Amino acid sequence: MIDGLIKKHIDPLWETASAPLVRMGATPNQVTAAGLILVCLASLAYLWHGSDLWFGLCLALAFTFDALDGAVARRRGLSTRTGGYFDAVVDRYQELAVLAAIAWVHDAWALGMAAVTGSFLISYAKARTALEMPVSNEGWPDLFERMERVIYLALMLILAGVFGSWVAVWGLAGFALLAHGTALQRAFRAAAMLAVQDQADRGSGEK
Repeated sequence: MIDGLIKKHIDPLWETASAPLVRMGATPNQVTAAGLILVCLASLAYLWHGSDLWFGLCLALAFTFDALDGAVARRRGLSTRTGGYFDAVVDRYQELAVLAAIAWVHDAWALGMAAVTGSFLISYAKARTALEMPVSNEGWPDLFERMERVIYLALMLILAGVFGSWVAVWGLAGFALLAHGTALQRAFRAAAMLAVQDQADRGSGEK
């Protein structure tokens, strides 16, 4: 939702920030892979040091690669369907690594499972619709999209580092509720879109 509202304003900022990567000749997929490696390393380090604050700050830095890979692709004219697919898969692995690490450190496996499944279902609800009918990647102004989830996790961990671990546990529960709520929001939108398409298909058949 945030990305859709401010995308045209923040994309130029990301493209400016990506200039060093462009000069180095980095490809979008390399930037995406670097982001995954950084998130995984930060998650592994979190299992060792257990500091919510440091993990949150590290994630805030590592997650910037989510935007920089797209900026590099636009600046170098390397936007591809393959790259978009790779980026989407990497996003899922990043969230899995982060949520699993939080569940491990705070011994909150049930909440972690609820958060992971909700996050994955958000993506699946749109992807599955695309198998039934052509859909645009735009026009899905949902509550808890990727950018919101990234900001939520980093901020949740930073606040947990300041106020105590209870923030992370309750924050994980809030993440799960928001994720499943958004997955249902997308499912209802998809059902409405598919119903319209079904009606159009029946109309075409009658003719």
